[in-house]
Amino acid sequence: QVQLMESGGGLVQPGGSLRLSCAASGSIFSINAMGWYRQAPGKQRELVARITPGDSTYYVDSVKGRFIISGNNAKDTVYLQMNSLKPEDTAVYYCNAYIITATMRGDDYWGQGTQVTVSS
Repeated sequence: QVQLMESGGGLVQPGGSLRLSCAASGSIFSINAMGWYRQAPGKQRELVARITPGDSTYYVDSVKGRFIISGNNAKDTVYLQMNSLKPEDTAVYYCNAYIITATMRGDDYWGQGTQVTVSS
């Protein structure tokens, strides 16, 4: 069984910073990519940032220059450093990973979600 465990959300003032973490665990053969999505009330879930095992990264335009995605050496944990936060960054943030399990089955996995609220 594979799990993604998130941490690091919370309430922060505009201009502040937060760091999200997501660790994958379980019967994992390999992880193709890890990333973060977010969903604000009344809006569709959107991809915020993604990192590949080769450390290629993608950012949605609205967070470029403010957010940084990174991973650990084992490539089973992903971080999202969020700086210069804006009220429009308020959302539930979900960790996502495409994982090949020990039984050689590939699938998308999701974390439980962590609330990020940017407000004064």
